[in-house]
Amino acid sequence: MPPPSGGVSDLHDDELPIDADLVRRLLRASFPEVADRPLRSLDASGSTNALYRLGDDLLVRLPRQPGGSESIDKEARWLPFVGPHLSVPVPKVLGVGAPDHGYPERWALTRWLDGRTPTVPWDPVDGSSAPLAADLVRTVRELRAIPVPDGAADDPGLQWYRGGPLADLDEEFREALLACRDIPDVDLDLDRADEVWANALAAETDTPGSPAAGWYHGDLFAENLLVRDGRLSAVLDAGGLAVGDPTIDLVAGFEVLDPEGLRAYRDALDVTDAEWARARGWALFVAIITYPYYWRTMPTRCAHRQVMAMAAIGDVGD
Repeated sequence: MPPPSGGVSDLHDDELPIDADLVRRLLRASFPEVADRPLRSLDASGSTNALYRLGDDLLVRLPRQPGGSESIDKEARWLPFVGPHLSVPVPKVLGVGAPDHGYPERWALTRWLDGRTPTVPWDPVDGSSAPLAADLVRTVRELRAIPVPDGAADDPGLQWYRGGPLADLDEEFREALLACRDIPDVDLDLDRADEVWANALAAETDTPGSPAAGWYHGDLFAENLLVRDGRLSAVLDAGGLAVGDPTIDLVAGFEVLDPEGLRAYRDALDVTDAEWARARGWALFVAIITYPYYWRTMPTRCAHRQVMAMAAIGDVGD
């Protein structure tokens, strides 16, 4: 059954019902000064938040599941700190709306950012992906260089599994890999994927000491990047922003760059073989766990993750 007019399709068992009428009522309660602007649901709504464009310059983001207020609050608190350290624009949170009209979560009103998501896989018609690779390198470096305030590393709201060790995810990866063998749309060498995952775990084990904790975005995938004229124009959705091992952010290049751009990306980052092996492991993990959960509901996301997985099991960096 399709969603109601202006509504969003269900992706989760605990999906919160959201439609344009609800959004309008929430706006009138929390932001009456802009509540009567034109409102439309965006097809690009992600798996975490439903997105509605409000007028020409505003965006409404509403958590799709119970508990989503936490990421809304995190962005409102930390984006004003992180954003000024980055060369690329990030969303500006103008205000946080209150739960109301039966909707139980806090939600955000932000500035609209222009651009389009990168084409996946990279389209040669767009020219070389090297300029985008350079922009991604700069963004990853700038994130890592942001100072971590006292106590932030111990703040539960700034901790996420993507800043921890891959070894903690081995069982989940292998369960998802097994499930992928029964999904006809997965056109991937799963035996090679298993081998690359094992190499990533070995690289983690063989590297003495823990990686220095730093800021990471945690979700630098095509759906959260905007480009203009082949250059990175914005980074979206900081709901995964956290402090920990920042290796996860290296995955950005595996999805949106062509092989030449990915090699340039790796060379410019000047990472060790062990770091690159772990980055490939993260790209592969995120791709493999996507299929069993989203292969029926988000085919575009799954297609993008397949591109990422194929890059991760390729020979770039070997």
